[in-house]
Amino acid sequence: MASLDESFTVGDLTIPNRIVMAPMTRTASPGGVPGPNVAEYYARRAAHQVGLIVTEGTYIDHPAAGAYDNVPEFYGEQALAGWAHVARRVHDAGGRIIPQLWHTGAARTMTDPPAEGPSGLGLDGAPAGKAMTLQDIDDAVAAFAVAAAAAERLGFDGVELHGAHGYLIDNFLWTATNRRSDRYGGDPASRARFGAEVVRAVRAAVSPGFPVFFRISQWKLNAYEARTAESPDELAQLLTPLADAGVDVFHASTRRYWLPEFDGSTLNLAGWARKLSGKPTVTVGSVGMDQQYGEGDFTQGFTGPSGVTGIDELVARLGRDEFDLVAVGRSLLANPDWAELALRGELARTVPYDPAVLQTLA
Repeated sequence: MASLDESFTVGDLTIPNRIVMAPMTRTASPGGVPGPNVAEYYARRAAHQVGLIVTEGTYIDHPAAGAYDNVPEFYGEQALAGWAHVARRVHDAGGRIIPQLWHTGAARTMTDPPAEGPSGLGLDGAPAGKAMTLQDIDDAVAAFAVAAAAAERLGFDGVELHGAHGYLIDNFLWTATNRRSDRYGGDPASRARFGAEVVRAVRAAVSPGFPVFFRISQWKLNAYEARTAESPDELAQLLTPLADAGVDVFHASTRRYWLPEFDGSTLNLAGWARKLSGKPTVTVGSVGMDQQYGEGDFTQGFTGPSGVTGIDELVARLGRDEFDLVAVGRSLLANPDWAELALRGELARTVPYDPAVLQTLA
């Protein structure tokens, strides 16, 4: 039975415990360059025993990859120098860190250049932006690979590919945004082709032992009831090409980790991904939160009790091998020492999350 304080090894990376810092966009990198404050923000969590840090999403070098200002880029001399400093500070603090590589795809609202996606459709299914040409697709695949190679060169411990929440890779996986009639559209395996090509290109650009994480979700930005896979069989058809291409770990993003993903089983999305792909998984979704949100964004208020107090259920599921790692988001914003307190059984000392913490990099 796994426990939170047990180490975990994937490829050449050994994580000292099962606690992961979830990727959270902070918009604190003016001009796309992460500064010393970003380095200290991550190092602070590493010093308090977070086993693995997954950085906020970082833009790859591809037209229309970005959607928000002050989000860090993972290309260009200044940005990469900033990220090298982040990696050094985290390592100096005893931590491990991987960058999340990101193209926002159809979620982009800027029009110059316009959003790019598989079919020129927004997350609501209405026309938006442009449909990617085969050359656009090839260029995006190459850009992910270049960024991954840079991550290894800078001393990071692996990479995560953002394939969730209605962003580019997820746009290809989801039928609402992928209406293509070529080899990138149609059945689940064809919709997974773009993501698999990204994984394969990344795998070829880095060392064999350099871990590749891949984030998945059912829900999309402002579409919390969306479902990429309606059944375990469809999920298996989407995950298998990705696993075969070289994914080492699937990071399954849900809003509440304790909810079952499909009828007839208590398994959450991470549990199903592990069962169907044979790969290790990360679970995430309101870990350590006693309150829950409604359908608004995370800057808004709570709607009431979550019904889950503490982390006993989380630890029990980890012990049953439902998943392998546990990602913590908002609880770690409010409590940089959350991991240390969890490992010592002292979570009663934590302070509740307040959306006001989003205004700082404390």
